[in-house]
Amino acid sequence: MAQASVHSGADKSARMVHISLDDPALVARNPDIEHERRVAIFDLIEGNHFALVDGPKGPYRVVLSVVDRGILFSVSNGDNESLAEIELAMTPFRRNIRDYFLICESYFEAIRTATPERIETIDEARRALHNESAELLKTRLAAYVEVDDDTARRLFTLISVLKMRS
Repeated sequence: MAQASVHSGADKSARMVHISLDDPALVARNPDIEHERRVAIFDLIEGNHFALVDGPKGPYRVVLSVVDRGILFSVSNGDNESLAEIELAMTPFRRNIRDYFLICESYFEAIRTATPERIETIDEARRALHNESAELLKTRLAAYVEVDDDTARRLFTLISVLKMRS
């Protein structure tokens, strides 16, 4: 299980202090995708806004896992007491996840061989798709969890990594 934690007494309540991916296949990942996963987890722990809409205040511990045709957010408190389980269907995200990894593959290849202009063009497309996907995720989570744009982008990256392996 991949994970990250932060242990600081100064944590605000509307945030995740731990996030992990329940995915036994993490060790078999492409190095570029593994890097994306590690960066997303690090950035999430460094700064995020995450608050249950109808539930106890945080800080929270979150485990993402693949279930049936969706993703399960298992949310607990600092003592690992379950607070909420939020299951999102992935049907609305399928195209975005597929396109995101196609663009990422193009980007990783371009970094090795392409001109700076080509890299910039691919990176702009990647950012636009990432932003669109994050907005969709925020909308789908809105009834359950309040997240900011940066948190939604990083969560979309982690969801994509999980769905890639399922």
